[in-house]
Amino acid sequence: MEEAPRPVLGPDVSAATPDQQPDRTLYDVAAVEDVKEGEVLSVLIKEQSIALVRVGGEVHAVGGRCPHKGAPLRGRLHCHSKVHGDVVVCPWHKAVFGVRDGKVKEPVAFSSLPVYPVRLVEGRVLVGVSPIGAGEAKKCMEESSVLVLGGGAAAASAIYTLREEGFGGSIVLIGEESLPPYDRPSLSKGIFLGGPDKVQPPLLLNEAFFAHHEITRVQGKIVSLDCKKRRVELADGRDYSADHVLIATGGQPVKPVLPGIELDGVMTLHGVRDARQIAECITGEQAVILIGGGLTTLELASALRQKGAGVTIIAPERVISMEAQWGREVGRILQRLHADNGVAFVTDSKVVRICGTEQVEGIELDDGMKLPCTHVLVAIGNEPCRDFLPDNIGKDSKNGMTGIVVDKDMRVMPGIYAAGDVAIFQHEGTFCRVEHWRQAQIEGRAAARTILGLPRQPMPVPWYWTQQFGKKLEYIGWGGPFDRVLIEGDLNGFDFMAAYMRGPKVVALVSAGRSSAMARAAVDFDDFVAKEVRTTVV
Repeated sequence: MEEAPRPVLGPDVSAATPDQQPDRTLYDVAAVEDVKEGEVLSVLIKEQSIALVRVGGEVHAVGGRCPHKGAPLRGRLHCHSKVHGDVVVCPWHKAVFGVRDGKVKEPVAFSSLPVYPVRLVEGRVLVGVSPIGAGEAKKCMEESSVLVLGGGAAAASAIYTLREEGFGGSIVLIGEESLPPYDRPSLSKGIFLGGPDKVQPPLLLNEAFFAHHEITRVQGKIVSLDCKKRRVELADGRDYSADHVLIATGGQPVKPVLPGIELDGVMTLHGVRDARQIAECITGEQAVILIGGGLTTLELASALRQKGAGVTIIAPERVISMEAQWGREVGRILQRLHADNGVAFVTDSKVVRICGTEQVEGIELDDGMKLPCTHVLVAIGNEPCRDFLPDNIGKDSKNGMTGIVVDKDMRVMPGIYAAGDVAIFQHEGTFCRVEHWRQAQIEGRAAARTILGLPRQPMPVPWYWTQQFGKKLEYIGWGGPFDRVLIEGDLNGFDFMAAYMRGPKVVALVSAGRSSAMARAAVDFDDFVAKEVRTTVV
């Protein structure tokens, strides 16, 4: 049984009553030698979880849970970043926090960790439970204005960064949805299982944040953008202009050109309204056809099977789940996981028609086979939301991708920026458009720093995760080609690390059950590979 922290009188305690003064007591929580570099030691003081981190002869104390989803910060989560110095990384969603100031250094969190007072006395660590007040950034650019177009992760990250770094000018956010920016990945991971009334995804920035930071939210459809005047017009005739315009309008689901695609019962999943429709219309007694073979398809299949619905996936690939990125070995275990849970696959045919008069009744394949169903869910990819853009931007096509080409600072042209699913940028000479949630936040943060005139920071290697039938897999990499996969661990038991090789170089990692390792890889991919992957995998 652990020894309870011993209270030690701190130097700042006054004679005031407890309701007038914070608790200045310092608690003896550990021996200095028990706090090891590279490790995060978690302690509990008066029901507060606090993480201890050692850097040389110093010990720092920050909040012990990630503010995003409450992940415990303990174990091998202390890293040294070439850009940010000593940091702690969330094992679940890879938010990166400074050890000394607790501030968010990289998404996905939108709140800093509290920092607690620490004293080292005769080889013991004494920690207080009243956080040290964080100083606000000095106000800047108070006469400037920013328009943020779109209501997703990139937009939220840009707004948070602007205010966190001291931007004192006006900010207007324009989006089509009534909700503030929310956790969109939760939509495909089963949030609709509780029924339409339960489809309430967590907000990235709540109403109180917008009110406190004096940010104006506008709901409306953008119909045009005048880049020279930096002015947008909405469908109802309202117009807004600013010194800086960030285009972060994201993507929208692609619908294939098929007879019957407009029938009732054909659905896509993009926003809260779609998730509520799925929750309301699809019951456990119905049969659903999913068209597509990517991660959204598989996450939907997992959630619908847990609801009890019959699920069939129609995809052209013989091995589902992004074989081009994940390889045949990992694709097979995912396909087996789904098959074991009752998901049926058709991988040697494609849909040529959706059958029915007004309501979906089934689908027809190119070999003539007809499969009955009550609903069809299409998840074959997204296309950038860019129909409001002028002809000189947003019509670019690079490596088969369409979107808005930006420079290394997320700038399209002076005063115009883009981030998230709409942005195409160069990485090592190759054009990329990365459609992942954390990456969108990183790009939004980068665009905000450019607006603020702050120095550019290197783009971290993209990371994303998926959860299906209770199994979580993580990917980190640029999605480039590979010629072999080396796997360490138990692939079938979902406890492994897979290294994707191109020649002698590790270009990506996929893992299950290795969240702390992937957290370290998210901070410095090359350093992690050099120190940890080559000795255990390669």
